[in-house]
Amino acid sequence: MRDYKKYDTWKIAHELVMEIYIISENFPKSELFGLTSQIRRASVSIPTNIAEGCGRSTDKEFARFLEISLGSTNETEYLLLLSCDLGFTSEDKLSSLNPKLNLIRQKLIQLRKKLLNNN
Repeated sequence: MRDYKKYDTWKIAHELVMEIYIISENFPKSELFGLTSQIRRASVSIPTNIAEGCGRSTDKEFARFLEISLGSTNETEYLLLLSCDLGFTSEDKLSSLNPKLNLIRQKLIQLRKKLLNNN
């Protein structure tokens, strides 16, 4: 079984979640069960699926969970854009998150390719 904490992708995704929780703390209270909840769940899904995939027995299964993480990365990116467009946060606050999202996306794609090429 793989140790998800050893993957840089998981570490970066975990950092992202922590930052999103801090940023979304300032969203309107009326969005607690809306955008706040959705953006938190989407971001948490990224490292969670990496961790769950590490518990799977084959590279192919692990790669499938990385694909799910990739989808959650795209969802998180959109929800951050939406939160900015709605005025819940500023581009300044999000400026460090987009490069992090792109790095996570890149690393997920690379790791997934590596796993699938081993089969």
